Amino acid sequence: MKIDIVTGDITTRPVDAIVNAANSSLLGGGGVDGAIHLAAGPELLEACQELRRRDYRDGLPVGHAVATPGFRLPARWVIHTVGPNWHAGQRDPDLLRSAFFESLILADSLGAASVAFPAISAGIYGWDPRVVARTAVDAVREADTQKVELVEFVLFSEDMADVFVAAA
Repeated sequence: MKIDIVTGDITTRPVDAIVNAANSSLLGGGGVDGAIHLAAGPELLEACQELRRRDYRDGLPVGHAVATPGFRLPARWVIHTVGPNWHAGQRDPDLLRSAFFESLILADSLGAASVAFPAISAGIYGWDPRVVARTAVDAVREADTQKVELVEFVLFSEDMADVFVAAA
């Protein structure tokens, strides 16, 4: 599997699946989550509302992943995962690892050959970007995938990209 580090807008990436750093409500929010919901269109919110009604009445648990169509995005799928929130006391690195690992395994099960990840939990959730980068790269390398050939880490700044390059 090839790993690329890209600076830019994850919503524009020509990949099979993009990973959304969602909150547990799955109903949109700020940062990457808000940008993905905006770019995908209102159908994404409707799909997430259906997931909440059907499967996740209490919200998506931290470290888990679920997929929806990509709707108006170039990506076929959006994989929603909830990273741990450092500020809320969610400081177990296994939860962070799980968010990356479970998202990649789900992408593989969908048949995705390419997947784009943001820096899950490195923004408003307060995790140290170096810890996120090491955890993300390690989780991707450890995942035994059959279909995924390319993983992109799509970062919002050159500084964050440099952190991921150092971890890779």
